[in-house]
Amino acid sequence: MKPPCLNLSFLIILAAWTTTFLQAQSAVTIYSIKGPSGVGMIRLFEQPPQAPGITMKVEALAQADLMAARFIAGDAKVGILPANVAAKIAASGKPLQVAAVLGTGMLSLLTADPGVQRIEDLKGKSVEVAGQGATPDYVFRRILRAKGLNPDKDLTLGYALAYPEIAQSLIAGRISTALLPEPFATMARAGKASLRTVGDIQAEWVNAGGTGNYPMTVLVVDGTFAASRPAVVQVILDAVKTSIAWVLTHPAEAGDLVEKHQLGLRASVVKEAIPRSNYVFIPAQEARPALESLFTAFLEFSPVSIGGALPGDSFYLK
Repeated sequence: MKPPCLNLSFLIILAAWTTTFLQAQSAVTIYSIKGPSGVGMIRLFEQPPQAPGITMKVEALAQADLMAARFIAGDAKVGILPANVAAKIAASGKPLQVAAVLGTGMLSLLTADPGVQRIEDLKGKSVEVAGQGATPDYVFRRILRAKGLNPDKDLTLGYALAYPEIAQSLIAGRISTALLPEPFATMARAGKASLRTVGDIQAEWVNAGGTGNYPMTVLVVDGTFAASRPAVVQVILDAVKTSIAWVLTHPAEAGDLVEKHQLGLRASVVKEAIPRSNYVFIPAQEARPALESLFTAFLEFSPVSIGGALPGDSFYLK
């Protein structure tokens, strides 16, 4: 008895699908974000991680919401996100896990107002804040409350300007006081020597009940991918850790690479800002207390911003 004759078109389609599937299984894109979040990973753009049978590349997306969309759609396996965005995606049912914290608090309260010497002096003033509904906003609100100020009544918090515009507005004198992350705080200081730093936002976070330095940026992985390819994930983690260590010891060279790979920052600014930027590599389990402390602040002001509750054990890669 002759075997049934398979349709040639079907065989061609099957072969094409198999090839595509195998290529997908052997290629990994590590996603970064343009701007300061991607600086710590910059050496990976020159030297992507290597693992047997795997082709890896690094790609920088323009902003965090584009990164979030890739993870929600299941298109991204490894990338960086703000901590609260990662928590919210995981709360939606996606198998997203934090692998490590890559950046901790690096905010500065800058002013040209001689009447502002302490945070308490902000009563009745206007402050431009970098990022409504993001970590700087809720960290600052927690600190203001600890100082006896109602952030919604005792002062005016503005959110109309993007980070670079805040720096330029401080320099031009269009605004007098702002809360800015690095490297934009360095940019503002360089453009206007009379700007002063008021207090220490990172220390004030601890004084207001925070645990350690609050996480700003996390490296996340798709949980299904991490479970199926643990050796590949470890190679990536090791490479990211090595890149951050290199950036901290080679700020000038790192600045050159940031400009070369068009992350949207000038080399000179990056070089000056790196020592103040708190690029770190803290594994998820070690970083959990600081992450949960930050998430508690989000729960105080906007529970929906992290999905309504603290993430569970599965959120932290082991």
